[in-house]
Amino acid sequence: MFVSLIGTWIQIVAQSWLVFQLTNSAFLLGVVGFLSSIPVFLLSLFGGVLADRLNKRNILIATQSAFMLLAFLLAVLTQMKLVTPSQIMLVAVLNGVVMAFDAPSRQAMVVELVGKDYLFNAIALNSIAFNSSRIIGPALAGVLVATIGMSGCFYINGISFLPLIIALFFIRVNRYTASDKNNTVWRNLKEGLIFIRNNRLILVLITMTGVVSLFGIAYVIFMPIFANDILKVGIQGLAVLMSCAGLGALIAALLLARLGDFKYKGKLLVLASFIFSLSLALFSLSKIYLLSLIALLFIGGSSVTAIALINIILQTKVPNEFMGRVMGVYMLTFFGILPFGNLIAGALAAALGISFTIMLSGIICGLFFAIINIIYPEIRNA
Repeated sequence: MFVSLIGTWIQIVAQSWLVFQLTNSAFLLGVVGFLSSIPVFLLSLFGGVLADRLNKRNILIATQSAFMLLAFLLAVLTQMKLVTPSQIMLVAVLNGVVMAFDAPSRQAMVVELVGKDYLFNAIALNSIAFNSSRIIGPALAGVLVATIGMSGCFYINGISFLPLIIALFFIRVNRYTASDKNNTVWRNLKEGLIFIRNNRLILVLITMTGVVSLFGIAYVIFMPIFANDILKVGIQGLAVLMSCAGLGALIAALLLARLGDFKYKGKLLVLASFIFSLSLALFSLSKIYLLSLIALLFIGGSSVTAIALINIILQTKVPNEFMGRVMGVYMLTFFGILPFGNLIAGALAAALGISFTIMLSGIICGLFFAIINIIYPEIRNA
C-alpha cells in the first residue's frame, strides 16, 4: 500500500498541473477536487454495508484493479493528446466512486488481519505509510513531471497498484465475519446506523471526526495565500510549510507506533484535540515564518494523533460484524464532508478574511471539544 500511495500522490500532483495547463483556471482545480470527494459522501455508507456482506479482500482486489485501470486510461489519453477537462472530471468522479467502496473495506480489514491485540500498532503503521507517501509522492512528482511528463506519472501510478493487488491475492483472512446476507442492503444499513446511535462513545467519536473534517482541515487550501501574501516566502516557503505539517504528522505516527497499546488513549485524544485547536488559532495569528512552521508542526502531529486514536478506539469497541458499516460512516464523516468544509471556509474567507476564518475554525473545534469533554467525560477513559 505504501508503494501504491506514493503513486497516488504522484498522480494527484500531475493531474492538478494538467488541469491547470489545460484550463488556466483555479476554479476548475477546485471542481476536480470536489468531484473526486463527493461520491465518498454519497456512497460510502453503501460501501460499508458491502464490506460487512462480502469478503473484504475480494472487494479490495476489485477496487484496486479499478483504480489501476483508471490511471492507465488517463495515461493513454494524456499520451495521445486526447485528454480534455471533462474527461479528467469523469475520471475524478469514477475514482471517487471506487474510493467509496474501497476505503470502508480497507479500514475494516485491518482488525481481521491482525486481531485486536495488535490493532494499535497496525493503524499507527498505516498512518506512517500514508504520511510518508504524502511527503515522498509530491516531491517525486515535481521531478517526474519535468522528466517523463504527466502521462508518465499516470503510468507510474497505474503500475504502483500491482504490488498491492499481488499482495492481496496472497493474503488469507482468518477472522472474516459477515453480516446477515438474508437481509436487504437497506436493512443492513439501518441496523448499522441504529448500532451507532445506540452506542454513545462511537457516536461521539464519529461526530468529532466530522467536526474536524468540516471546520479543521480547510486551512490547507489557504496555504498558498498564507505563503505569498501573509508570510511573503513564495513558492519555496510554501513547500516548506506543507512539508512541516507532513513532518509533524509523520513524527506523531511514529510515536504512536512506538507507544503500542497503551492505557490512556482517551486522555491523549482529548489532549491532541485541544492542541490541534490552539495550534490552528496560533497559525491564524502568526506573521512570523518560524512561528508558522512550529504551529504547522503541531497541527500535523495533533491531527494525526487524534484521527488515529479515534480510528483505533472505534475498531477496538466495534464488533466485527458491524465493522464495515461503522467504517463506512467514519469515512463519510472524514473524507465525504471535507469538500463541504472547503466550500464553507472559502465563503467565509471571501467575506471575513483568511486569518479570521482559520481563527474561527480553531475556536469552533476547541469549543466543540470542550463541550464533548463536559457532557461526555467518559471519553477520557476510552
